[in-house]
Amino acid sequence: MTGEIRGLYVYPVKGLSPQTLSSVTLEPGRGVPYDRAFALARPDGDFTPGSTEPLPKTQFFMLARDASLAGYRTHFDPETGVLRADRDGRTELEATLATDDGAAAVTTFFAEALGLSTPPVLARGDGRRFTDVSVISDSMMNAVSLVNLASVRALGDRLGTRLDPRRFRANIYYDGLPAFSERDLVGEEITVGGLRLRGVLATKRCAATQVNPDTAERDIDLPRRLHQEFGHNEMGVYAEVVTGGTIHPGDPLDHPVTG
Repeated sequence: MTGEIRGLYVYPVKGLSPQTLSSVTLEPGRGVPYDRAFALARPDGDFTPGSTEPLPKTQFFMLARDASLAGYRTHFDPETGVLRADRDGRTELEATLATDDGAAAVTTFFAEALGLSTPPVLARGDGRRFTDVSVISDSMMNAVSLVNLASVRALGDRLGTRLDPRRFRANIYYDGLPAFSERDLVGEEITVGGLRLRGVLATKRCAATQVNPDTAERDIDLPRRLHQEFGHNEMGVYAEVVTGGTIHPGDPLDHPVTG
């Protein structure tokens, strides 16, 4: 059976808003360029600048604990290194992440936004990604995440509401295949255009999905409701890039359907 790519996204700063992509070029064993390349580390945590030790997501500011981050619309320009943060249609921050002054401007801004007495630490490092699964291995750190829109609709139908797929913060959203068929993809191959992926881990959902991306409020306990309605808390799958290439919205996506 064949589905279709409906959206591509990157999240340059862990916990901050997604950016849509008109296309993305993936290389074998590498994730989406600039995905979770930066993070805001907790000032009382274990992160130290320059460290390559993988740390759990609780060491960083992220939606599972810090819902107010969803109130900002952020955009990172990889060519200039500038991060912009808008709120209520007004730009409140523009700073270059590659410079010390820019990093200080970003951490000071988010300290005020989060009501912190001590600013967070801007986490960055060559070749490092601050993904939730980076603690498992470097190969998992470079996995891409996929979400089946049919699964999102199936959950929304059970709950009697339309769920915004952005709650699930995937790199690749696709449609046209049976709901929750992605749960059978661990160890299986996924083909997107000329690109080949291999499913490596089902995505277990956490409190980040409780946060409404428009209102920045926790309004639905989705991990609990997922388990109540379907007997599990999985939505989506992580996959490793086996054969690289460029993909676009509208490209076909094929994977085994076991039913």
